[in-house]
Amino acid sequence: MTSYAAYGTNLDPARMGERCPHSPLRTTGWLTGWRLTFGGEEHGWDGALATIVQDPFEQVFVAVYDVSPLDERALDQWESADSGLYRRTKVRISTMVGEIVAWTYVLDAFEGGLPSASYLGVLADAAESADAPDDYVNALRIRPCRSTGL
Repeated sequence: MTSYAAYGTNLDPARMGERCPHSPLRTTGWLTGWRLTFGGEEHGWDGALATIVQDPFEQVFVAVYDVSPLDERALDQWESADSGLYRRTKVRISTMVGEIVAWTYVLDAFEGGLPSASYLGVLADAAESADAPDDYVNALRIRPCRSTGL
């Protein structure tokens, strides 16, 4: 088993359970020194895609999963790492029981662009499902987004 830190739609344990049924939720925590942002608008079906970038003043809420070898390949496909859109990177997660080294996905595209309102809603719902703090979920819900008419 290897540790994977989810910051996007995979924050939702139910969604992750469907995608990777052999990979249980281990804990939640914070990826300090990084911020959630969006990019690769030309690759998204209705707006920019979630990613993280280093930022010494920010932090990102994450869910840490113990990913089985059976599920690693499936997760790479779900996250488009097998196509090169996202790449893996190792990060250090701060949890209530100490620090955990995990891998996560980073978009291999330029930062910028707006996500769709529906995508932001899915991200906020996923964070809420993972018991993210209310202020974190609310900040996702009020982020600038692309209106549906564009």
